[in-house]
Amino acid sequence: MVEGENLEACSEVVEGEDERKGGFFDCFWTPVYWFKMLANETHWSFVFGVMVVYGISQGLGGAFNRVGTDYYMKDVQKVQPSESQIYQGIISIPWLVKPLWGLLTDLLPILGYRRRPYFILAGLLGVVSMLLLSFHENLHIAFALLSLTAGSAGAAIADVTIDACVAQNSNTRPYLAADMQSLCALSSSIGALLGFSLSGIFVHLIGPKGVFGLLSIPAGLVFLVGILLDEPFMFNFSYRQVNQKLVDAGKSMWRTLKFPDVWRPCVYMYLSIALSIDIHEGLFYWYTDSKEGPSFSEETVGFILSIGSIGSLFGALLYQNVLKDHPFRNLLFWIQLLFGLSGMLDLILVLRLNLKLGMPDYFFIVIAESVSQMIGRLKWMPLLVLSAKLCPPGIEGTFFALLMSIDNAGLLSSQWGGGFVLHLLKVTRTRFDNLWLAILTRNILRVAPLGLLFLIPRGDPNASILPTEIFGTQEAAETPENENIELVALVSSVDGK
Repeated sequence: MVEGENLEACSEVVEGEDERKGGFFDCFWTPVYWFKMLANETHWSFVFGVMVVYGISQGLGGAFNRVGTDYYMKDVQKVQPSESQIYQGIISIPWLVKPLWGLLTDLLPILGYRRRPYFILAGLLGVVSMLLLSFHENLHIAFALLSLTAGSAGAAIADVTIDACVAQNSNTRPYLAADMQSLCALSSSIGALLGFSLSGIFVHLIGPKGVFGLLSIPAGLVFLVGILLDEPFMFNFSYRQVNQKLVDAGKSMWRTLKFPDVWRPCVYMYLSIALSIDIHEGLFYWYTDSKEGPSFSEETVGFILSIGSIGSLFGALLYQNVLKDHPFRNLLFWIQLLFGLSGMLDLILVLRLNLKLGMPDYFFIVIAESVSQMIGRLKWMPLLVLSAKLCPPGIEGTFFALLMSIDNAGLLSSQWGGGFVLHLLKVTRTRFDNLWLAILTRNILRVAPLGLLFLIPRGDPNASILPTEIFGTQEAAETPENENIELVALVSSVDGK
């Protein structure tokens, strides 16, 4: 009753304000009242935290970081594309241990707080690592990797902690759960679009090291979230229980993974991502090469990626409005097939066939990037939904984080596999004779997961796919509601983070 009354009250506030406005003004004032309603119902510091972590740190900062790191490896460290591909995988390792960060923020409060200290830690890691990269003149590649990995760890810790805050608020205010998910998605999408639009310009003006200096600002805002977040103080917490809770959570996850209806989709998710090898660095070096490639500028690269983010957003909307009710196996068959075929656009570009067709490089690559990102998002969305449905009651949050770690392990394998292929085919900073062969190999491997679709359930995506035995097994393992693991990843990028 209380939740219903609150929801009605929130609706009345927005409707009442809407009656006072009309036409064009609704487009402006409705979001304002929506933000105001969320701030009143939760707390302004929570809304601020979501916008900082999802919008500024992951969206805007993630875009700047991606473009800045590409140019840093190419122009400052001067590494080969195959080496850069391997290094990108190393930097993403902190995202593989998301369940660990989730368990820590859920089970190990620091100085009486569960969330605030982890935001502060994440912010400090980001600020220190970015400033070191920015101000050190000749940083050795090993220390540069260490700094970039520390910055990635800060982003992963902040991501997990804000996920836990969102899930906790969704449990206490279920009538606002959809609104909070919309806030997360909106912040992330707008931040990424703005970040990719500006990243190339800033790389051109101040260089990749200067961009890393700017990235200390989003990290500093994450630190500020830890200072300002409204969170109750925990009195008389018993740290002796932490070890046992960690052991119990591990046992519950292992029991669940042993069910065929759970591990089979997990195997498919890992292999479908790992087999789609990532050769982005080879293509990036070719894009910016003045002899063999089209010699795109920093601004052009950033703009191309921003257009790609629009394609990704369109893919999410297409799945939500048209494809979400289709069976997993049928949907993944067509998407995986399209994913392999879309890679042929890169082959056409590298072989310069687009010029023979009268299509300029810039125009063609914008189309190719948009299509690739849209299909990549369409491929990712059903895997996210499937992952959510594989989570048993009692350990939903931590098990979801475990599944996301499996996906991130697939991304790591994909990056390292792509680096190995680029090295094997002798694709270097200045030699791209065999880049077309690397693209063809990638496209063939993208189609390979079609032979593994038998691992995916055929059933209705709106129905439960967990076996009934899991629910019986989990009853004994469930923890009290106020001690339950809260971590739920509500927004994931195509990069797997």
